[in-house]
Amino acid sequence: MENVQNGDYFIVKALDHGVQVIGLTRGQDTRFHHTEKLDKGEVIIAQFTDHTSAVKIRGKAEIMTKHGKIESGI
Repeated sequence: MENVQNGDYFIVKALDHGVQVIGLTRGQDTRFHHTEKLDKGEVIIAQFTDHTSAVKIRGKAEIMTKHGKIESGI
């Protein structure tokens, strides 16, 4: 398996109050392992790791990656 210690970073900027950023585990059974709640204007910079393989975003937010920018919750 590729070393994901230096995994890709992504940025989530809340466009409304109560945006949830939920980390999902890597492996055979995908589970929630971490949740952050952001208020309007707050930003989190996160990284994919050996434990985090995916992220779920609930609410209106702007997500920025090296691949581009997308808005959720529209």
